[in-house]
This record gives sequence, structure tokens and C-alpha cells, in this order.
Amino acid sequence: MIRLEIPPHTGATVLSNMFIDQYMPAANGEFVKVYIYLLRNLSSGSTSFSLELMADSLQNTEKDICRALAYWESTKLLSLSYDEDQKLSGIQLHTVPAPPELPDTAAAVSRLPVLEQQSPPAQLSAPSASEPELTPERIRQLKQNEDVVQLLYIAEQYLGKTLSPTEMKKLLFLYDGLHMSPDLIEYLIEYCVLHNHKSVRYMETVAFAWAENGIRTVAQAKERSSRYKKEYYTILNAMGISGRQPVPDEVSFMESWLNQNAFPMEIIREACSRTVLKTGQASFPYADGILKDWKRKNVRNLQDVQALDVLHQKKKSSGTQAARSNHSKPNQFNNFQQRKYDFSDYEKRLLNQ
Repeated sequence: MIRLEIPPHTGATVLSNMFIDQYMPAANGEFVKVYIYLLRNLSSGSTSFSLELMADSLQNTEKDICRALAYWESTKLLSLSYDEDQKLSGIQLHTVPAPPELPDTAAAVSRLPVLEQQSPPAQLSAPSASEPELTPERIRQLKQNEDVVQLLYIAEQYLGKTLSPTEMKKLLFLYDGLHMSPDLIEYLIEYCVLHNHKSVRYMETVAFAWAENGIRTVAQAKERSSRYKKEYYTILNAMGISGRQPVPDEVSFMESWLNQNAFPMEIIREACSRTVLKTGQASFPYADGILKDWKRKNVRNLQDVQALDVLHQKKKSSGTQAARSNHSKPNQFNNFQQRKYDFSDYEKRLLNQ
């Protein structure tokens, strides 16, 4: 046993064990640095700092900082707020929640678009958090199944690590509870890893959405993936990007827009178009800020966007008129009764002298 001690009377930043166990393993190392930096700054209460200062402190770029903040917001560990110019103005950290053993069905479904199905098979009812977990006896039985043993082995190869007991139970539940075939679960793991999501909890969320939407075979899942990629390129085109594949950070933003928030494509394209016009570049964090602002204002279509534009223009015009009115108010100088002079009369008098 090795004894670990800390010096007395030193400042400390408390890092939640839940964060270390459930959130840190699936996160990018640079993202973890950003989260710990935020905790460090809050160790003495509310504080203020700039993205530039944060980037310099962590030897990173401001874009990298924005990507990290967007990632942690997607995990619900913090919330970001923006000003009228869509510039980051506030960061609020939340208490680290304990991930539920079984995700909420409605939340899982909202992350992925609904498929257009033809005569779907009998609808599977996704289990609720109140349903019993797999018993130790049932887990022992499943681990004697050759297909299950092979599946767990493949999962560890994709994830590059040994599965924890909790992760193993989640994958076993997909097989025994959702009745997903080993081939479909294998494709699910491959699909998530290729999209830079190695969290088994994330895979479980996707699996619930697939089950809710009647996806029972690998072919159905691939069809959905193919249609989904077309939407990626539609968004890239709206950003003025062509001739390349989307990078992982861009995919994360697009997945959030299409899955988690379920924005209509016309709304996403409009946000991308405004981003390019405003910034002169393809800024996914900026477009994300626009979409989040529209979501807070319950925007659902382009008509709602136009209504907001009209309202904003009215407020702007009202403010301009008020400024002009204040400027035109008489002051002491304007109230002074100026004297009137007859310069031609003065000229005649001078000439007569």
C-alpha cells in the first residue's frame, strides 16, 4: 500500500467522483483540462475571465476552448449564455448528476430523427427506470452464451479498454432487455466509435432511440445512417464548405442540432447562412449560439425567425427615435435668444465715417 498525503493549509479544488467515474473517461483530455480550470476559478466564488486568458493559461486556442465548453454543455454539466451579438457572456456550472442506470425514453428518442417506416414490426416498449435491472444470476447465464461472450470481446476491442461491470450490464441489457441482435449491437458500437463517442452510456441512449423507432436490423440502421450523412453535407454546404469530410468537432455540433434539439433543416441552414454573413467564416460555435437562442425563444420555422427579425428591427428603430428625441431637446444654449444684426446697415455707417 502506498500512502498519499497533501500539505496542510493549501487551497484545493474539489472534483466530483461522479465526474471522474462517469464523465471523464469518455471526454477528450483537453476538454477535461478546461472543466478543471473552470472549477479552479470558481473555488473562491464567482469570477470573471476571458477566453483569451483561458486559452493562454491552458496553452490552447480560443476555438479549442469553445469546443470544450460546447461539449460540456451537451453533457448538462454546465450552461452557456450569450449576449445579443451571440458572444459568450456567461458560464454556469451545475452539480454533477449521477447518470441513471437506464436512460429516460423521451430524452433518448429526442436525440435521433424519427424514421419513416413501412409496416413496422411490433413496437418495443423501452423499459423505464423503475423496471428491475438484470439479476446477478441472469448476468451469469448470459456470460455463458457464446454470442454474448463474442460481443463483449468485440466491444472491448472497439473501446480499447476492459469493460467495467456497469458498462457490461448496459450492453447485456441491450441484448436481453431490448432484444437487439449481436450484429446490431456490434454495428451500434462501431457507429458510435466512428462518430467519436466511446461512452457506453451514449451507446445505450442511441439504442433506446433505435428501438423506439423500430430499427431491428443492421440494414435499417445503415439506411438511417446514410440519410443522416446527407444532412451533414447539406449543413456543410450552407456553411460554404465543400470537397471534404466533416471533422469530429463539426459532427458533434451537427448531431446536437439534428438529434438532441431536433431542429428542422431549414432552421439550421438559416443559422449557418447568418453565421457566414456575420463572421465571414464557417463558425459552428457561432451557429450553435444562434440556434440555442432561437430554441429559447421557441422558434420552430422560418416564419418564427422572420417574426423575431421584425420585432428586433422595431426595438432598434424605437431606440434610434428615442436617441434622436433626446438629442433634439432644447438646452440652455438653444434657449438663448440670439440677437439679430443688420450687417448692411453697419457697412453704410462705416463708409459715411
